[in-house]
Amino acid sequence: MKQYFKNKFALSDQGAKEMILGIVSAAAQNLALMFPVTLLYIFTGDYIEGVNLQSRTGFYIGGIALCLVLIVLTSIWQYNTAYKATYKESAARRISLAEKLRKLPLSFFAKKDLADLTSTIMSDAEVMEHAGSHMIPQYYGSIVSTLVICIGLFFFRPEMALAAVWPIPIALIIVLTSKSVQNHFSRRQRKAQIDLNEGVQEFIETSRDLKSNNAEDEYLKGLDEKIDALEKCSIGNELGTAMFVVSAQMLLKFGIGTVALVGGTMLIGGNLTLMQFFCFLLVASRLYEPMSSTLINLAAINALQINVDRMNEINNTKEQEGSDTFEPKGYDIVFDHAGFSYEDEKTVLSDISFTAKQGEVTALVGPSGGGKTTVSRLAARFWDVDKGKVTIGGVDVKTIDPETLLSSFSIVFQDVTLFNNTVMENIRVGKKNATDEEVLKAARLANCDEFVRSLPDGYDTIIGENGSELSGGERQRISIARAFLKDAPVILLDEATASLDVENETKVQSALSRLIKDKTVMVIAHRMRTVAGANKIVVLSDGGVAEQGSPAELIKSGGLFADMVRLQTEGQNWSIA
Repeated sequence: MKQYFKNKFALSDQGAKEMILGIVSAAAQNLALMFPVTLLYIFTGDYIEGVNLQSRTGFYIGGIALCLVLIVLTSIWQYNTAYKATYKESAARRISLAEKLRKLPLSFFAKKDLADLTSTIMSDAEVMEHAGSHMIPQYYGSIVSTLVICIGLFFFRPEMALAAVWPIPIALIIVLTSKSVQNHFSRRQRKAQIDLNEGVQEFIETSRDLKSNNAEDEYLKGLDEKIDALEKCSIGNELGTAMFVVSAQMLLKFGIGTVALVGGTMLIGGNLTLMQFFCFLLVASRLYEPMSSTLINLAAINALQINVDRMNEINNTKEQEGSDTFEPKGYDIVFDHAGFSYEDEKTVLSDISFTAKQGEVTALVGPSGGGKTTVSRLAARFWDVDKGKVTIGGVDVKTIDPETLLSSFSIVFQDVTLFNNTVMENIRVGKKNATDEEVLKAARLANCDEFVRSLPDGYDTIIGENGSELSGGERQRISIARAFLKDAPVILLDEATASLDVENETKVQSALSRLIKDKTVMVIAHRMRTVAGANKIVVLSDGGVAEQGSPAELIKSGGLFADMVRLQTEGQNWSIA
């Protein structure tokens, strides 16, 4: 049973155990609510039979007190198991999903977008939290308690029990059969919701470009269409569910009619006492009302399948695994006939072989789409090669845990990611336990100290979301300061100066020259002057190595690199006529 709930609702082992307890407590609470009905039945019987009610006062007071105690105790138990436990499980679920995402290869993110993953961690987890506290235990608890009551009724008077119970299984079947319809509408609504989220996020991120091109009104028209589409899908989803739930609830109403009809007939025929007839009317009134809510819960549980599938897609994705120990013999990076393709089987790299030696700068150049960035990511095991292998110091990177491997890498990306925090804490990302003195030293090496000192609060200045208060060159230098602070033996530079002006590029290159000393360095660049001082050039084109050698050798050979240098030189001499 534990495994059933774990798989069905994407729960942890502890969460599945707590769910079962929540169901038991919900069933106990429902049964406790039947005790006042029993007490009312006894009181009515005593009244009809003319029993001295005053002599039974103590019994009734004790019965009322017992009912209250049972209801209170079962309610507290149900609250603790269904609500508190669910919120703990919800927190664990979000952390578990985030941890899982942290361990997944980047190939997983290549087919996912930010809005989709954010929706899974936030929206889907929130839906499951609400279902776990307000729907799932109550539904299964109602089924258990109703089954217990129905069994008791069949032992009491089978004919009357059948008259009372027959609508319940039919109503449940009606709602259960609606699952495929609900899933259809839920998928449409989910897709419309994600499209809208992406549209809103894109509008916020691109509002400057939209305004500058007078395209804001046109974009907002498209956004309005997405809002209308979501509204239609939401209405359709509600109507599709209500069509089945309302029909099933209406069927339950026939139960009281059949109890009255069958009971009245048997009463007239002398086959049923008045008290028995009264008992079944009482039980029927108590039985159908909770079942109406149970049908709503069942419909909601049916709709959960989409949310559960999305979370299970993350949980079931294979993680990158490997040894926690990394002891290479030096830090030469060797690509040995490496090949790689994305999930859609589109080949990106076919047969890559070259060596980036420790103490040298190896530059990756070539046309856009040639595979430069992919090669650098394979070295850091952001992805895994499909064939061949990549080794560092003789150790196959596929055998090393990604986080352990990345401890040996310092990476400076073209697009720097900064946090809405102080300059000091943004640099400290490179080494979380670094002292303030170590951070300041790294900042000076990266030529950050001059501009940071001019900020309102120096190193304690909050730099805004993604460093919005800084220029592109300043943001890039903070990224380089992180790399200095980490002081890893392998450096990856991905177009680190591509978007900078001449002054900032000079300062950044000066900082990089100090950073790469005595390390294994791989540089991705489009500007040929950036790689002029490299020890080795690897030219990538159409997913393979077109040529490799020193800059002088490649220019002399007159191949693709020489042609790229020539074209860029001509471009630099271009001027407006």
